Amino acid sequence: MTVLDCAPHDVLDAYRTCEFVTLGKNGTPLAWPTAVARREDGTLLLTTSLAFAQKALNVRRDGRVALLFSDPTGSGLDRAPQVFVSGRAHCPDAIMTGPEGAEEYWRRLFERQPHSRAYLKRPMRPVMYWYYLRLLITVEPERVSTRPSLEELPRLEAPAPAAATQTLPGAAQLGRMPTAVLAGRDASGAPLLARTRPQPTPSGYLVEVPPDCRVEPGPAGLLVHRHDELLNHMYNALVRGDLRQTGSGWLLVPSSVIEPMGSGRVSDALRVLRQAKRSTDRYLARRGLPRPKVQWDQFRSLAAPSHTGRSRPC
Repeated sequence: MTVLDCAPHDVLDAYRTCEFVTLGKNGTPLAWPTAVARREDGTLLLTTSLAFAQKALNVRRDGRVALLFSDPTGSGLDRAPQVFVSGRAHCPDAIMTGPEGAEEYWRRLFERQPHSRAYLKRPMRPVMYWYYLRLLITVEPERVSTRPSLEELPRLEAPAPAAATQTLPGAAQLGRMPTAVLAGRDASGAPLLARTRPQPTPSGYLVEVPPDCRVEPGPAGLLVHRHDELLNHMYNALVRGDLRQTGSGWLLVPSSVIEPMGSGRVSDALRVLRQAKRSTDRYLARRGLPRPKVQWDQFRSLAAPSHTGRSRPC
C-alpha cells in the first residue's frame, strides 16, 4: 500500500492536467497547470523544460508541494471528483535529452496532445529543441483527499457592482473563467490548493475553501487556466496577492498578474518562443554547459503509430 492508493487511480489517470504548486524564495505559493503521470511505485512524475525551470528550482530549495486534479476537460469523466495531493518533491540537476525514465509520460502526452508531434519534424527542431530538454520532478505523496466535482462547488452571494471591481488586478483574467484555483499555505507554511468561485468585491476576491483546506493568511494566488479536449489552445494566468480573513470570509487582495503565454495572439506566441530559447540558453550558460543534443529518434519512436495508435510518422 502507498499513500496514493487512497485516491481513485482511474480518476487520476484520466485527468489530462492538474494544478501544481511550489514555494517561491519568499514562501509565496506559485501554481501552474501541468501534465502528470502516476507511477506504480506510488509516486507522481512531472517534467518541466529548461525554459520554465522555476518549478524545478523551487523544488530544490523547498520540496513541499501540492497538486490538485480539478479540471476534467478531455478526461471523459462525468462529474469527476477532485483529488488533492500534498507531499515532497525532488528534482535532480540532470537534463533529460530523451524519454528514458519517462517513457509512459511522453507516450501519453503524444497520444493526448496530438499537435505536439509536429514539434518533432525537422523544420521545427531549431525552434522547438527547448521543449524536449527536460528536468524530471518526482513527487512522493504524503496526504491525499477527494473533493466534490466542479458542478458541486458552492456559489457565494456577494457580487459587487461591475464598476467597483473592473480596476482590480486580475479582473479581466478571472472574469473569463467560472472558477479558479486558490494557492495558499497552511500553518506550517506548506502549500495548499482549492478550486473555488471567486467573487469580486471592491477590495478583492472572496473565495470559499473546502473544510480540508486549512489555509492561513498570507501570500496567495488565484490560478486560471484552460485547454481543449486535445490539450490545445492553452491559456493560464496567476493573480498574486495577499489572503486575508474578513467578516465576509476569505478575501484575496490582488497585487499583480502573471500571464506567461499572453492572451493568445500570434505576437504572444512569437514572444514566448523567443523567451523560451533565451531562458534555456541562460539555464545552460549559468552551469557552463553546452546545449545538449535532443534524442529526436527516441521521441519519434514513442510518437509512432505502434505507441499512440493514431499518429503518423514524423
